Amino acid sequence: MNDLVEVRAGVYHDSVSLMRVSQALAALPGVSVAIVAMATELNVGLARDAGFAVPATTPGDLLVAIRASSDDAVREAAAELDRRLAAREAAGTARGEDRPPRTTRSAARAAARGAAGSGGATVALVSVPGEYAFLEAADAVEAGLCVMIFSDNVPVEQEILLKDRAREKGVLVMGPDCGTAVIGGAGLGFANVLRPGPVGVVAASGTGAQQVTSLLDLAGVGVSHLLGVGGRDLSAEVGGRSAIQALRALDADPATELILLVSKPPAPEAADAVRDLGLGTKLVTALLGPGQDDLTAAVEKVLGALGREVPAWPSWPAPPGAPGTPGSECRGPLRGLYSGGTLCTEAAVIAGSGEFTDFGDDAYTRGRAHPMIDPALRLEALDAVESGVVLLDVVLGHGADPDPSARLAPAVARACGRGVAVVVALVGTEGDPQGLHAQAARLNEAGAAVFTSNAAAARHARDLVAARVHS
Repeated sequence: MNDLVEVRAGVYHDSVSLMRVSQALAALPGVSVAIVAMATELNVGLARDAGFAVPATTPGDLLVAIRASSDDAVREAAAELDRRLAAREAAGTARGEDRPPRTTRSAARAAARGAAGSGGATVALVSVPGEYAFLEAADAVEAGLCVMIFSDNVPVEQEILLKDRAREKGVLVMGPDCGTAVIGGAGLGFANVLRPGPVGVVAASGTGAQQVTSLLDLAGVGVSHLLGVGGRDLSAEVGGRSAIQALRALDADPATELILLVSKPPAPEAADAVRDLGLGTKLVTALLGPGQDDLTAAVEKVLGALGREVPAWPSWPAPPGAPGTPGSECRGPLRGLYSGGTLCTEAAVIAGSGEFTDFGDDAYTRGRAHPMIDPALRLEALDAVESGVVLLDVVLGHGADPDPSARLAPAVARACGRGVAVVVALVGTEGDPQGLHAQAARLNEAGAAVFTSNAAAARHARDLVAARVHS
């Protein structure tokens, strides 16, 4: 094997972009390992654990570590890396960023002056390793900007400090670990293509927000704004600090006729705090947990409140002869292999039994891309299942894998060939760049039953297991 290790001093790119570059390089012929990341202690440690000889670095350096089967493969990977980084720099120059600001606050000042015709900025997006997110987010808050913190692994104490200071400054902190927001039609992070409309969404959940807004879109109902607040916001520690601000902001928004609040299972005191705000705008809640509405049921309540018909949510039954269909064998337990934490929680509550793993949890994303970008861990887990029923989510939209079925469908076919029944919750809209129906068709042809409602997918998987038990 041949290794290439480079440290490029003072070269910065955001973590999501670098994860995508690493993924592209790792897919090249002959390349077995590709790490392109900022040289934080964690990333340097990962490279050294992989056997690379990494010299002294600083967190402001770009670390490149490539292992391939030949010198030619290493050279091709290095050339592809340079092409991709140059393309990003060229895109920045085209936007007038030939001398990008060095700090968040200086970027805010430049935007306030109308740099590059921006006319002033109101939101900053922070996507850096978690240990550095607090300083960047604090800089944005002090500059008078709302901030979306895409970064995870941020201590809860820092989250509370940021949200308290934001309230004092009259701005909103979305996050940490906020994967999704749509503000005035502009998507941030992982975002589906949504039509504009009367429903405002506040979400202590990323994929939960994508599920409800995708279902609304499939029903012909649009969204005014989707304000993510981070998965911990309705915890006992954080107490709904950002959710309360976001609800009040949407209550004051003339374009919002109804508000939908989505959360992973909240702390009771936080749930009470947001329910008791006395909003003038009708509020529908989807606060997951035993005895509570699932996400699809909450969307159907929204449609009823708006006087809209509830459609038959699109689904594609498994093809004849696939595991789980009449006359086929399907024996074994239920396993949930999820990329979205809220979808995983919802499915586990509905199923009532089985083993569920959220591959988007911080424990799995430290030092690697989110599974909506890089499905490698989930594919390994799927390939290891020998029997029973597998339930998994596939989430479309900007920021996600541009063609998730390209890698997932072959793994689904292999699983079905072993007698495993595969059920997919496909979250997306007709306008998403991956193509909702194209993705559904490919997964269905591979042998999976496909549902646009995660709740319906979970019930189908549960029923398959129950039918096996009683047969």
